[in-house]
Amino acid sequence: MGDSGSYRFSKRLSHVPVSFLGELFRVSSEPGVISLAGGLPDAERFDVEGIKKATEDVFAQEGKTVLQYTTTDGYLPLRTYIAQRYRSRLGLNADPNDIQIVNGSQQCLDLLAKILINPGDHVLMERPGYLGAIEAFSYYEPVIDSVQTLDDSAGPDLEVLQKRVAIDNPALWYGIPNSQNPSGITWSSDVRKDVADILVGSGTLLYEDDAFGELFFNGRPRAPVKKWLPHQTVMTGSFSKTISPGLRCGWIWAPHPVIEEFNRAKQASDLHSNLLSQMVLTRYLETNDVDQRIRETAKIYGDRCHLMEEIIDDQFPPGTHHTSPEGGMFMMVTLPFGIDSMELFRKGVSNGVAVMPGFPFYIDGGGRDTIRLNFSAVGLEQISLGMERLSQVIRTLL
Repeated sequence: MGDSGSYRFSKRLSHVPVSFLGELFRVSSEPGVISLAGGLPDAERFDVEGIKKATEDVFAQEGKTVLQYTTTDGYLPLRTYIAQRYRSRLGLNADPNDIQIVNGSQQCLDLLAKILINPGDHVLMERPGYLGAIEAFSYYEPVIDSVQTLDDSAGPDLEVLQKRVAIDNPALWYGIPNSQNPSGITWSSDVRKDVADILVGSGTLLYEDDAFGELFFNGRPRAPVKKWLPHQTVMTGSFSKTISPGLRCGWIWAPHPVIEEFNRAKQASDLHSNLLSQMVLTRYLETNDVDQRIRETAKIYGDRCHLMEEIIDDQFPPGTHHTSPEGGMFMMVTLPFGIDSMELFRKGVSNGVAVMPGFPFYIDGGGRDTIRLNFSAVGLEQISLGMERLSQVIRTLL
């Protein structure tokens, strides 16, 4: 074996779209480029000293245990903390035995697809949809159908959703009801209830990705769809957006039969998630005012988002439209007629600003006239300068 054509890669690789992220990260890291393209939380919000202190405490008290293997389902005190938080924040009766710790909630996408999707099964996603889910699901060769997200109804097109569920009997309906990535849209309470009504009694499992549910700018939580569809909903969450992505700690909360099969798949995949991270995180959560830090972070992100909206409304050319996020880290911008997002991306980088073209979030070839903007990773001054550069680039393309 020598040249790349002689290796026997699996046929499933041909079903996975070529990722744009490598190119994005490469150009976004060039000196002088303000990146509004990535999906990073603000590193200035990481509590380095608090996590350092928690780590020292764990080693002082549990030095040998923390370096040993553990069970696949994860550190029980952390699962108990998550269950108690569901009860205190959302009034949901979560059982720690139905919660499993994972290597960031991204791992759930792969493992749930592995246990639920057969080649040719239908899977429903929002349009636009989360790129990480599109890539993870594609390995298992489903037919991925999309349901358009409607700005005016604050959620998916319910008529299309109902028709797809009835006709295609999809294995999964994957959605991000809170501050969706990439659009930033939050489903209304009425839409959440309607989605539950459509799915109840069907053969379709709801995958409710709640990566951003703690980051509402006004600090008020939204009731998840799982409240109205408890036995048909898998819910996932993550500490990556609120504490630290480097700890790689997320979780899945699912009906017990799903958790049992998920546990088998995870055991075969990696035995268990990093015990050191789990124990450090638990110690940190138990000894710090996490709620206060999250409220402060959400307010900072809200100020940045509102600044970005104001600049678009005041300085961008006519025909530019944007979503209005209530939380999270992203907004979606529709460009004036005739502007291609890839051309904008390339010209933007050469003029010191990087954005994420919208087309990778569309499985049907759409989104060429859209971009995703991130407002969490850079400060107000950089947002002002980056958006000024972006406005100038757009005008040169008209």
